[in-house]
Amino acid sequence: MPATPAPQLPGGPAGRLPATFHVPGAASFTDFLGSHDPSLLPGRRPLPAGGALAPELDPPHATTIVALTYPGGVVMAGDRRATAGSAIAHREIEKVFPADTHSCVGIAGTAGIAVEMVRLFQVELEHFEKIEGAVLSLDGKANRLSTMVRGNLGLAMQGLAVVPLFAGYDLAGRRGRIFSYDVTGGRYEERGHHSVGSGSVFARGALKKLHRPTRGVDEAVATAVEALHDAADDDSATGGSDLVRGIHPVVAVVDEAGYRRVPASRVAEVARGVLDARTADRLEEGPS
Repeated sequence: MPATPAPQLPGGPAGRLPATFHVPGAASFTDFLGSHDPSLLPGRRPLPAGGALAPELDPPHATTIVALTYPGGVVMAGDRRATAGSAIAHREIEKVFPADTHSCVGIAGTAGIAVEMVRLFQVELEHFEKIEGAVLSLDGKANRLSTMVRGNLGLAMQGLAVVPLFAGYDLAGRRGRIFSYDVTGGRYEERGHHSVGSGSVFARGALKKLHRPTRGVDEAVATAVEALHDAADDDSATGGSDLVRGIHPVVAVVDEAGYRRVPASRVAEVARGVLDARTADRLEEGPS
């Protein structure tokens, strides 16, 4: 009876890994993936013919992210609403994520691609640390994310843009820093505070009035939540706190101790304080 041939698995003969897995490693996981299989990268997949995305295929979009520094670090917050055209696609989307132990990233733009880019960015930073045995500098992290955003330019030109906001604690400079991006991968360091997304114009106006760089973390958290509520007042794609459903913004703090998410109960308390103050102001004004 003839011998059964060894199965040919995707990795190669008898399941061996492809040659790219045996080349001494680059510190960039994204570069490795690009040489192994570029189609696995979010911005390198084959695009459908025909230019811009058809209106009936409008995917969910994440909206407003704010970030601001305080003497001990940086605060980032995002509302929970995702929209598809004029409809609310999701009421509880997560838009603020840890990038590594001392940095975070918030997403605005096409939600699915943005979340995938964040996951790849997290792996990129972890891969670098394992290969090099050292943590990438905050500037280096910001530059890596810039490269990923630039790699998505083809999809951005078809209406699937991703515009992240990156922030972290600079262990060398011992301070919080904020970086913004454009769809071409341009990277810009912001001073004090910044906002991205559809409600960013309104949130940024609130941050200019409310942000006090010498105040502590509690004041910074309250300012971030209030800025998001100001954005929700004027931008239909930004969701404020939903007291009925118990949905409130996601707020994260990054300081010398690392990334931590502010407990939902604390964010709810801050949000109720903001809304109660506005209700009191409205009652004092009387009927219009």
